[in-house]
Amino acid sequence: MESDFVCQGRSISTAELDWLRQAVAIHSDWSRKRLARELCQRWQWRTAQGRLKDFAARSLLLKLQTRGLVVLPPLRAQYQTRRWEPGPPPPQPPPAAIGIEGPLDGLQPLRWSLLLAGSLEEGRMHEHLRRHHYLGLRVVGENLKYLVQTRDGQDVACLLFGAAAWQSAARDKFIGWTAAQRAQGLSQVVNNTRFLVLPWVKVPGLASHVLSRAVRRLSGDWQCKYGHPVWLVETFVDGDRFAGTAYRAANWQWLGQTQGRGRQGPDPRVRSTSVKEVFVYPLHRHFRQRLQRLRVAPAWEREGA
Repeated sequence: MESDFVCQGRSISTAELDWLRQAVAIHSDWSRKRLARELCQRWQWRTAQGRLKDFAARSLLLKLQTRGLVVLPPLRAQYQTRRWEPGPPPPQPPPAAIGIEGPLDGLQPLRWSLLLAGSLEEGRMHEHLRRHHYLGLRVVGENLKYLVQTRDGQDVACLLFGAAAWQSAARDKFIGWTAAQRAQGLSQVVNNTRFLVLPWVKVPGLASHVLSRAVRRLSGDWQCKYGHPVWLVETFVDGDRFAGTAYRAANWQWLGQTQGRGRQGPDPRVRSTSVKEVFVYPLHRHFRQRLQRLRVAPAWEREGA
């Protein structure tokens, strides 16, 4: 193996990899979660707010194991991901919610809810995505969830924004940043990972209207929740299923297509997912300058290097 290589956006030296192997061998009682946290502490791998990037570290550990570079401790039973099994069917929507049709003005003003973890509204949104979105529900890292209702309180749409894709050739060329700038600035790009207009809602112009409203409030809501703004939002549309009409109508920019390698680009030689259409929406007129600007490491990070 070469002396240094890059994984999960981080350059890893032979000495660091040796430490990791020794930690696994010496601390046989450590879980994978504990190992990831210790790795973050040693490498001072933190978010801009100073929190340990333990989820990213666990993803890195899995990739190292896939490459045959480390052997992780067995996955403990209590931490194994349980497959989601649908519960009892939710109550049927009230008669007024079946076949919502007509002009958009008839639903206005729309109600917007920024969902709180564990709320009844969040549970209802999760159920909508599980039952009606072809990708189901998956939430990773920092995220915002919106539930959109008519003025009478009937659910019509939901949106989920989360972590940006690590690599996207079309997006990265559009921004014009280096690999180092991307590694530091990626937290200020978000991905519209789910967008669903409920199947019984047939209202022309609703989808593009909802997307336009969402991007106007997204950066402010993100700042309030996570303490940092976002400057660009992206999405990846499966062209075999959708034409991206709503995104185009909402003035999102089409950049091209992915190469079918998934969010993390696991192997450039193998296509691992379907080709997607790449759309972006800048949230600030100077988004490029802000995303290209290298962050100055805080004092605690410099001292821990």
